[in-house]
Amino acid sequence: MLMERRAQSTLEYALMIAVVIGALIAMQVYVKRGLQGKLKDSTDQIGEQYSPGYTTGYEEVSTTTSTKESLVEGITNTTSSTNQNKNTNDNTTIYEEEYWGE
Repeated sequence: MLMERRAQSTLEYALMIAVVIGALIAMQVYVKRGLQGKLKDSTDQIGEQYSPGYTTGYEEVSTTTSTKESLVEGITNTTSSTNQNKNTNDNTTIYEEEYWGE
């Protein structure tokens, strides 16, 4: 009689553990969906997203180099100067229908 009660007790614990594990596995989908929703909400609060299809720009760089050499009493003296100008223009247009596939 004592052996039967132990076996019944062990079986009850095993079933209880199986039910808890089954519930956790079933909840996994909803927990994942909730976390993804939170992440999307956070990224939406940052602002409009970058869209490479609607971005144009150019960069223009011009470099000017001048060198001056002088010879004084057999010693060559070289002076070099470099001037660099950079002009950048970015034009970004984001269309609402392209944002998040809407």
